[in-house]
Amino acid sequence: MFGGGGMNPRKMKQMMKQMGIDVTELDAEEVVIKTGDEELVFSDAQVTRMDAQGQETYQIVGEPETRELGAGDDGGDESAEAADAIPADDVAIVAQRAGVPEDEAREALEAEDGDLAAAIARLE
Repeated sequence: MFGGGGMNPRKMKQMMKQMGIDVTELDAEEVVIKTGDEELVFSDAQVTRMDAQGQETYQIVGEPETRELGAGDDGGDESAEAADAIPADDVAIVAQRAGVPEDEAREALEAEDGDLAAAIARLE
């Protein structure tokens, strides 16, 4: 439609500014797009953000590497992160107040998204 092949880049920027379009280059190290069954990983991609009347659009230029969904994860990290997300002090408080072992207190806290009062109520 517009092509832009023969248009002066300076003139193009000026026209975009007149139309209210702001273009920004982002210094992205990696871009990951997750689909239902795979991930597209762009390393050293050129990423441009265009803001036109409050609507942001991102353009990614580069060659993606395709990998299976979750292939970049170690698998066991998620449970370790969940365990780390609940402070040991909270587990001790819930265990003491409810009179249960710490593993049960941790399970109750995880089920209640870290809410101490709800975890204690759940165990009583």
